[in-house]
Amino acid sequence: MSLFAPEGKGAIVGAALSLALTPLLPKPLKFAVTLAVSFGAIKRGVKTIAKEGVTSETMEAAAIAVSLLRGNYAAANTTNLLIAISQTIEHAIVRRSDDLLLSLSAPSSGLVWVKRDGEEIRIGADEARTGDIVVAYAGDVVEADGIVLSGAAAVNEAAMTGESLAVRKERGARVLSGSIVEEGRVEIYAEAVGSARATARIARVVADALNSRSQTQYRANRLADRLIPFSLALTGVTSLLTRDLDRIEALLQTDYSCALRLTVPVVFKAAMYRAGKAGLLTKSAESLEKLAKADTFIFDKTGTITNGELEVVEIVSLNAAWSKEQILALAASIEEHYFHPIAQAIVEATRKEGNTRHFQHTAVEFIAAHGVFAFVEGKKVAIGSRHFLEEDERIDFASARPIAAKTARANLTPLYIGFDGTLLGVIWLKDEPRKESKAALEALRSLGVKKCVMLTGDSKAKALALAKELGFDECRYELKPDEKAAIAKELRANGDICAFVGDGINDAPALLAADVGIAMQKGADIAKISADITLLKDDIYLLAAAKSIADQTIDRVNRGTSAMIAVNTAILFGAACGALTPVVTGFLHNGSTIATLALSSIKGFKLPTRKAAQTPRRSPRSRRAT
Repeated sequence: MSLFAPEGKGAIVGAALSLALTPLLPKPLKFAVTLAVSFGAIKRGVKTIAKEGVTSETMEAAAIAVSLLRGNYAAANTTNLLIAISQTIEHAIVRRSDDLLLSLSAPSSGLVWVKRDGEEIRIGADEARTGDIVVAYAGDVVEADGIVLSGAAAVNEAAMTGESLAVRKERGARVLSGSIVEEGRVEIYAEAVGSARATARIARVVADALNSRSQTQYRANRLADRLIPFSLALTGVTSLLTRDLDRIEALLQTDYSCALRLTVPVVFKAAMYRAGKAGLLTKSAESLEKLAKADTFIFDKTGTITNGELEVVEIVSLNAAWSKEQILALAASIEEHYFHPIAQAIVEATRKEGNTRHFQHTAVEFIAAHGVFAFVEGKKVAIGSRHFLEEDERIDFASARPIAAKTARANLTPLYIGFDGTLLGVIWLKDEPRKESKAALEALRSLGVKKCVMLTGDSKAKALALAKELGFDECRYELKPDEKAAIAKELRANGDICAFVGDGINDAPALLAADVGIAMQKGADIAKISADITLLKDDIYLLAAAKSIADQTIDRVNRGTSAMIAVNTAILFGAACGALTPVVTGFLHNGSTIATLALSSIKGFKLPTRKAAQTPRRSPRSRRAT
C-alpha cells in the first residue's frame, strides 16, 4: 500500500499521517512531507489544465499549491486528505456497481461438447456453429442458446434469471448459455453460439453501460463548467479589493465543479447497482433517466401481461370416427417438430395424458404465421388458424360457427385441425394472465404513471374482456405486428412519454419507437437487443421496481445538485467575506462532497411492496387501430 498513491487507502493514510505529524516536524521537513503526499493531486491538476482547461482538479491543485507556498501546511494537508477520502468513496461505489453488472455476464467454461458425424467432440465454445447439437453433462456450463432435442437435466439458470432453484429441462425446453447443468444430460439444438449467445450479448451491454452517461450527467458537467468562471471571478475581485491572501487561499479551496462532476455519476452508478440487485439490466444511465420521465406504459399482451405459456383446456371432435385423444395425438405427431408455444403446448398435453400414440407422416411444412401441414397415409393434415384452413386450404367452416362464438366468449385461442379437406376438430388453448399483472399496473399508477395501454392481435371481445379484468386504461385490438410501433409513435406525438414492454420478435420496432423500451426475461433475442432495460427475472412486477429506482435516481440528483450549489455558494461568499479560514473552507467544501458520496453509497433505494394500494378500475377506451 503506497502512501503516495493518488487515491485509495494509501492516499488516505498518507494524508492523515501528514496532517497529524507535520506540526511536529522541523520546517524544511514540513514542506517536503506535505509536498510528497499531495504531489499526486497537484500533478493531476496540471495535467487536467493542459487537456481540459480549468476544472475542479485544477482548482484543488491550485489551492494545495498556494497553501504550500504560504506555509499553511494544515490547510494543504486537510484539503489533500478530504480529496483522497472523496475519491476513494467514489471509486469504491463505482467498482461495486461495475462488479455487480459484470457479474450479470454469466460464466463460461470456454469449451463445449458437440455431435458431429455421429461422434461427440470437444471444441472451443467460439468454434461452435449454429445448428450444431451441443451436448451438456452434469457440471457443464451451457455454451449455446437453443432448444433441448433429447435427454433431461436439472439446469441452474441463476446466472441468467436470478432463480436459485434448478429447473428441469426436457425436449422442447429453451436453454440459455451461462446455465449450469446440475444433474442429467441434454442434447441442445444450437440457435445462437459464439458472440451471438446471450452471455456474450449481455457482456457487451454491460461494457457499454459501465461507460455510459445520461443527459443529466452532461447537464451537470456543463453547469459545473459554467460555474468555474464565477468562482475565478469572485477570487479575482476579492484579490483586487482586499489583497488578503488568506481569503484568496480559502476561495481556491471551493468550487462547484468537484461536487457536481463527482456526485451525479455516482448516484447513477448506485442506481444501476440497485437495479442489478433487483433483477434489472439497464443498458445505460440514460435508460433510467428516460424511464423516470415515462407517464404512459404500453404493453404487448402475449408473454408480457400473460404468461406466454399456452395450455390445452378442451378438445372438440367434429367427426364421430375420431376421438379427442386421437385428434390430440395427430396434432402432437406433427407439431412436435415445431418449437412454437402452441406446438409445445400440444406436445405437453399429450405427455400429461400419457397419450403415446404416434401417426407416421411425411416431412412437415411450416407456413409462417399460419400453421403447418403434412401427409398421413396419403391424406393431407393441416393445422393452424381459421384463416389458414378456410382461405388457404379451402376447408368448409360451417360446422365451426358455434365453436367460434364460444371461443370469443371464453377468451380462448383455437387451433383447428383439417384432415383430407374437411374440418376434423379444434383444440382450445388458453394463456392465463400473470398473477402479478394487475398488481404491477396498480403499483405503476401509484408511482405517477397516468395511462396503461394493452396491445393485442386478439378479437375485440377477447381483448376488452382481459383489459377490463386487469384494469387497463386503453386497449388496442386486432392489431397486425407492424402496427405496434405506429401506436407508440402516435402516443408520443400526442404528448405522452412512452415506455413499451414486450417480448416478441415483432415487438422490436415498437421497443425502438418508444421513449424507453423494456424487454421481458423470456423475450426473443431481438427484443432484448432493441430494449433499453431487460428484466432478468420472469416477473412483471419488476417494472414497478424499475420505475421507482429511476424516479428516486432523478430525485436524488436534483436535490443533491441544488443542495451542493447552495452549500458551495454559501462557502464561497463566507470565504470572500473573510468569515472562513482556508482550513475551514476546505473542510466544508470537501466534507459536503464526501457526505453526498457517502449517502449515495449507504442510503438504499426503496422498492414498492407487492401490496400496492388499490385504485378504482377504469373502463378501457376501446379503439381499433388502423
